[in-house]
Amino acid sequence: MFRSVLVANRGEIALRIIRALRELKIRSVAVYSEADRGSPHLEEADGAVAIGGPRSAESYLDMEAILAAAEKHECQAVHPGFGFLAENALFAALCHQAKVTFIGPPPAAIRRMGVKAAARETMRAAGLDPIPGSRGVVGSIEEASEAAGRIGYPVLPAFKEARMEAEKAFGDGSLYLERFVRGGRHIEFQILADVYGNAICLGERECSVQRNHQKLIEESPSPAISAELRAAMGAKVARAVARIGYVNAGTVEFLRDPEGNLYFMEMNTRLQVEHPVTEMVTGVDIVKEQIAIAANCPLSIRAEDVKVTGHAIEARINAEDPDAGFKPNPGKVERFDPPPAVDGVRVDTHVREGYVVPPFYDSMIAKLIVHGSDRAAAIDKLLEALDRFRIEGVKTTIPFHREVLSGEEFRSGRYDTGLVKRLLDAKGGSARG
Repeated sequence: MFRSVLVANRGEIALRIIRALRELKIRSVAVYSEADRGSPHLEEADGAVAIGGPRSAESYLDMEAILAAAEKHECQAVHPGFGFLAENALFAALCHQAKVTFIGPPPAAIRRMGVKAAARETMRAAGLDPIPGSRGVVGSIEEASEAAGRIGYPVLPAFKEARMEAEKAFGDGSLYLERFVRGGRHIEFQILADVYGNAICLGERECSVQRNHQKLIEESPSPAISAELRAAMGAKVARAVARIGYVNAGTVEFLRDPEGNLYFMEMNTRLQVEHPVTEMVTGVDIVKEQIAIAANCPLSIRAEDVKVTGHAIEARINAEDPDAGFKPNPGKVERFDPPPAVDGVRVDTHVREGYVVPPFYDSMIAKLIVHGSDRAAAIDKLLEALDRFRIEGVKTTIPFHREVLSGEEFRSGRYDTGLVKRLLDAKGGSARG
């Protein structure tokens, strides 16, 4: 096992990783930007090092600074958390060159899954059906039209606009075509795989409550997946992951159409923000498993031992104003009084009274996760916990979470990715943005 690990992230996920390292009796070293000087995660770490200015490019995305920090503190490994460099194949490769273990998948796996067209074909060959679409890149409107006729309408994208947007955002205007699924649900399967070819699935999460593709509420298990389908798909996903030689934690994401078909969308080659709901229903500590896998230890749990018990729901609490188009609302937190973390209630946060939410990073300030005996009990418990969560000084998304959870569409379990838009439209668009 490692003696010392650098935590190359910030906020609640840095704290989450530091506490897992402490339980494993591994020394933790935190990094921080100028904006995070004095952040609570630095107090919990065994060591800390400044890596640059407040903006991400000056600090948390500075690969050289992070590797220099790892070398200075004699860290054998780096845990990237999520966001920032977590899915950066170049950073993973640089860690390898520096003889520092990257706690995540190999660079080749990150690279392969990071290109959506390549990921589709890789997973198709491994036995997972992607959303019906073109086989590879389409190079012209004519090719796109021919592919659309074969796939069936409606389809995405608008060719010229999509190419311009892709070139601007990613420096690569390559496009592929896929069928547009109306009324779809976003369902993802959590996997763990070790270096010995063992791969297991820890069930699925429903992530359909989202706005502009940003998840707001996640739950496990999905109310749209039966126990029989969960077992069958879990085994299928684990086989696919093992077949492609994937290692460490990852999430295989699917789109469920109204007919119940599950289509592969993409694979996230990292720890997910919503991993706690899976931990709550399975009892598996995903972060500890990540660290052990990276240290060449075999998985501590077998597929037949995975049991999904009860129901868990997570609400991402952001410093945003829902009535102003979810505009970020950085500033000083005058009061921060979360509900007690007892009886199936978990609060993952780096915030305390007096903390200043900086304007440079993601606006999430806490995750509130609950576990209940069944879905109805979990919803009621989460509503009660939200009622007891007191935050003053910055506006938060707590009122909007309560609206979603109290609504009949969510409570029925028969919702899809259009739920938030319908809710905002019903309010007259005042919170659209």
